[in-house]
Amino acid sequence: MLVPVLLFCVGLLFLIKGGDWFVDGATGIARRFHLPELLIGATVVSIGTTLPEVMVSATSALSGHGEIAYGNAIGSVICNTALIAAITLAVRPGRIDPKSLRTPAAFFFLAALFYAGIAYTTGYFSRAIGLILLALFVIYMFTTVRQMTSKPAGAAPAEMAAETEPLSRELIRLVVGAILIAIGANLLVDNGTLIAQGLGVPESVIALTFVALGTSLPELVTAITSLVKGHSALSLGNIVGANLFNLVLVSGISVTLAPFSIPQSSLIAGHNASLVMDIPVMFAVMLLLTVPALARGGKLSRVQGIVLLVIYAAFCAVQFSL
Repeated sequence: MLVPVLLFCVGLLFLIKGGDWFVDGATGIARRFHLPELLIGATVVSIGTTLPEVMVSATSALSGHGEIAYGNAIGSVICNTALIAAITLAVRPGRIDPKSLRTPAAFFFLAALFYAGIAYTTGYFSRAIGLILLALFVIYMFTTVRQMTSKPAGAAPAEMAAETEPLSRELIRLVVGAILIAIGANLLVDNGTLIAQGLGVPESVIALTFVALGTSLPELVTAITSLVKGHSALSLGNIVGANLFNLVLVSGISVTLAPFSIPQSSLIAGHNASLVMDIPVMFAVMLLLTVPALARGGKLSRVQGIVLLVIYAAFCAVQFSL
């Protein structure tokens, strides 16, 4: 038990330090090229924090368990939005640039509608569906990069002179931070599971806590670190971008490697629990997060965060009761 406890602590330290470097690198790049933090969060940072989901889903697909990607994608979207983003809003609501939010939000709902359409009609995710999802990822990245490069560089010479950090150091911080976060998340989940098993915690509870939350730890660490450093827009951009990537990149890779049908294990009133609860909750929490911000000129409220946390608590309670 001593070794898992020590490795658990090492994983926690890696997450904390990795998150610190990752956010510093991302915000440094945003400042250097005079780009909105939300856009950086919705692209570069989101790719980094989605790596654990990519690794878990790809490995599962290659081992013949591609259906795990389905629950991983939807579950991560709900966790990212109703827990991680909710914490950000409840602690420091702030304000964001609505123009920077429109593109990632629009692509998310486009991908989510396509994803849900397949689930409710055929219920089977073929290799062609996986390729379409990956194509959406490529189109989103191309659109966002064009949006970034088309923005005028209106920085004053004084601001340029104040930049003392070389670009190479910021890139190294970003990459090393992402690696530390990925390693730290794995150490935390694997050894946390061993500790829980040693304490007699049921496997079903372990799966719904350590494993489910484990792949979302990078987003959580990035959100908390961004809050502490006063970069709430970076945190929200990361959440929306990571949610999109969970649908188009994580699922796209998994479905392309191993097509699968939606799981039929849990039922609510005789109907598939995923169709009755999981997908509707995914849409509900993302609408609650993005629509008020777009409608109110980018203003975020603490009430949004509290309502999202209540929804997540209720969602988890129902999951435990199934």
